[in-house]
Formats: sequence, structure tokens, C-alpha cells
Amino acid sequence: MEEYMNLLVTFFLIAVVGFISIVILEAYRRRNNHLHVEVPAIFEDPNSLKQVPCPHVVDPAEKYMSLIIPAFNEEHRLPGALEETMNYLQQRASKDPSFSYEVVIIDDGSADGTKRVAFEFVRKYTVDKVRVILLGRNHGKGEAIRKGMLHSRGELILMLDADGATKVTDLEKLENQIQVIAKKQVQHGKSSPSDPSFRISDIPVAAFGSRAHLEEKALATRKWYRNFLMKGFHLVVLLAAGPGVRDTQCGFKMFTRAAARRLFSNVRLKRWCFDVELVFLCKWFGIPISEISVNWSEIPGSKVNLMSIPNMLWELVLMSAGYRTGMWRISGST
Repeated sequence: MEEYMNLLVTFFLIAVVGFISIVILEAYRRRNNHLHVEVPAIFEDPNSLKQVPCPHVVDPAEKYMSLIIPAFNEEHRLPGALEETMNYLQQRASKDPSFSYEVVIIDDGSADGTKRVAFEFVRKYTVDKVRVILLGRNHGKGEAIRKGMLHSRGELILMLDADGATKVTDLEKLENQIQVIAKKQVQHGKSSPSDPSFRISDIPVAAFGSRAHLEEKALATRKWYRNFLMKGFHLVVLLAAGPGVRDTQCGFKMFTRAAARRLFSNVRLKRWCFDVELVFLCKWFGIPISEISVNWSEIPGSKVNLMSIPNMLWELVLMSAGYRTGMWRISGST
């Protein structure tokens, strides 16, 4: 019996050491994941077939707001969401001539007609208003958003999902909160919001849309095992990124240009848990986060399922190992 127990302990220790070794090796392999993927960002005008100069987030802002939409096989859901988004932006611009905007669609290696749909909107609204980045192959939602953020022109940059689950009009809630926080930060400094040199793009602030207010209803309608898994995931998120944000996974987040510059120059997770990494990095840089309730509805065709949870947990383990060992170095982009 004693020999049997010793054997079990030995196997257990070997398994633990093996798992830790795999985590360390994979975290080390991903240490440079924040660098550009091999596909360059090129904007093409489908009317003239000319390539448009590609901006970078380190450049001065040219628009007031950029909307970043990652799309993977969204041929059917993207048109409705884009029509709603463009209608809102056009109406707002007609009421306020100072309001300038762009929509950047990142086709994350779709195998359907997503590219065709996206370019139809470029033709309709011009390449100045709607732009498309083609990643060539599927890299993951995190990489698609990072690519769009790094090549946007807005003072404020919003990421939102291609399914239109969150009403685009709710961006005003995030925008207003960012304005409030940014002005408070400026007032605590030497300048004033009324100073002609003040630009909101220069103040690092983030605002996260949240579905936490819907959690009670969701708990009542979901199966018990789904609730168990989600509660377990939230616990792991708490351990990995710390407290302060109840809903890290809502795909509706807004950043000032200064915040996006710092955060998306460092993000390494490319698929499921890049949102959690954003929370971690915000805390590292001292970027204030506001969590704001938004209108959200379930849209058929979700690509997230129960099988995604093990992958999400794996990414959180890698993130913790990468940052806590110092393998994932954070650059202080300004």
C-alpha cells in the first residue's frame, strides 16, 4: 500500500512539473505575440483600386471617433449591424459638423462572403468613412481588434462586435464617462479642459460596456452546469487580473487614443481572453476603467460555447505566467 501511494505521489509530481514546464515554454514562445502579424495593414479604395496610406495609433488623431469591428465568417450578421451603425454615425454627423468618424472592419480570415460585404460598404460610404483590413488567415478576435486599434485615426476608439448585440447608440454612455474622467484628470494637472491645446486623445482612459446588470436573469435561465462553469471562470479572472471589473468579456469597449497606444502595443493574447489582459494592463499603467451598463441582446450564431472555457482558462494561465515571470515585458508606449 505504501509503495502504491509513493508511486501515485511520484506520478502526481511528474504531472505537475510537466504542466508547469509546458506553461513556461508556451508563455516564452508567445513573448513576442504583441508584435505585428505577418500580414501588413493595407487599406484599398475599391472604387479606384488605389492603396490608401495606413495610419498608426502613434500618429496624431485625424478623426474624433473610430469604430473597430472584428469579423470572422459574418456574411449574414454583419450587414444589419453595419447599416445600423452607419445610420447612427451619419445622423450624428449631420447634427454636429465637428463629429468625424471612421469604421474599420477587420476580416479575420473569413471563408464566406464577409470580405465582399465589407467592401460593399466601403464603396457605398467611401474609404474615408469605412475601411477594411484583411488578415488573410484566422488569427483570433484579439489579434483582429489589436490590428484595427493600431491602425485607427480616432481620438476615441470603440471596439464592438459584428453581430450588433449591443446597441451602437450606447457608445454615448461610454463616451460621456470618458469625457468626465479625462476632464477631472486634466483639472488635477496644470492645464484646463477649456485650454485650446486640450485633446481627449492625450488622456489615457478606458470605458467598458457591461452586462453585469443582466446576470441575475441569466443565472435563472441558464443550466446549472453553465452557471458553475461561468462562476469558476470569473474566479480565475479575479485571480489573474484582480477585482474591479464585473464583466470583462463584453465586446463593447472604448479607449482614448493614448490608452489604446499603450494597451494594444502590449496585448499578446489573440483569441479568447485578450479582454482580461486589457484589464491587467490598464491596472499596470494606472489607466482608469469605468464599467457602464449597456443594452445587450442574444444574437443567434454565437461562436463562443462551453468548449471555449478550457481554452480561456489556458490563456489566463499563460498570461499569469508570462507577466509574473517577466517573460512578457511591458513597453511604456506614450
